[in-house]
Amino acid sequence: MPEPRFECVPNVSEGRDTAFVERCAATVRAVPAVALMNAHADPDHHRAVFSFLAGASAVEDAALGLAEAALAAIDMRRHHGIHPRVGALDVVPFVPFAPASMDEAVALARRVGSAIARRFEIPVWYYGRAATRPGRESPRPLRRGEYEGLAARLATPRSSDDTPDDGPARFDPRAGAVLVGARDVLVAFNVWLDRDDHDAARAIARAVRESSGGLPAVQAMGVRLASRGVSQVSMNLLDYRRTPVPMAFDAVVAEARARGLGVARGELVGVAPRDAFAGRSPASVGLADFTDALLLETYL
Repeated sequence: MPEPRFECVPNVSEGRDTAFVERCAATVRAVPAVALMNAHADPDHHRAVFSFLAGASAVEDAALGLAEAALAAIDMRRHHGIHPRVGALDVVPFVPFAPASMDEAVALARRVGSAIARRFEIPVWYYGRAATRPGRESPRPLRRGEYEGLAARLATPRSSDDTPDDGPARFDPRAGAVLVGARDVLVAFNVWLDRDDHDAARAIARAVRESSGGLPAVQAMGVRLASRGVSQVSMNLLDYRRTPVPMAFDAVVAEARARGLGVARGELVGVAPRDAFAGRSPASVGLADFTDALLLETYL
């Protein structure tokens, strides 16, 4: 039997310091038997996303090593970016691959979350399949008010979502909080418009996301990439079998054209399964520089 393997995709609140991003990548690479598949940083989102794969013990060691590097370096009191976040180490999701089970991924997520809570004395919430309460399928409800609202949430809880699952219910102004989860494969895919039109990007995001009646299993937000002078439709494809990358890309293109806009490029954050492209070429969805290093199957 092959060894059970898990993907871990920590998102940290630093996307501008390239030396820091490389230190984090080196921390992951230093753990034996861990494959660092991708490290993606963005200065406007002010966020870095690391994707690595290993057996349970190794992936746990790599996740905790990355947590230590991020929490030692990032001070949330100085952090401002366009992506919602609650802490320096914002989210730490785990994804199982056969023969690993989702139950094993849940146990892994809660083990890592508990270790982070104890070691760094910060609040931890569990989401996705690791959630302890209904309504936490995504991190969104747990990010209510973001980092700036975290102190008030912890001081005066108004709902169960304001009380952490692990760690102290106190505000750490430097680190914030951490959301740890277990989930299926998620494809993070962005589409850059050909100009800076934030209102249009937001309208396109509303049109394509599931919560507004758009594409199934799609989350989307429209943002400005100030450093690049364009706007972007940033998407999470929660189930690429229901909405593959080409369907999402074509929908954004159609909505952009209806508003007199064009599309400059697509952008993949992390890696994606081959089937997420539904038989289309990566170039057809704006990924002109795509290589097999961005395919999940390359590492599995």
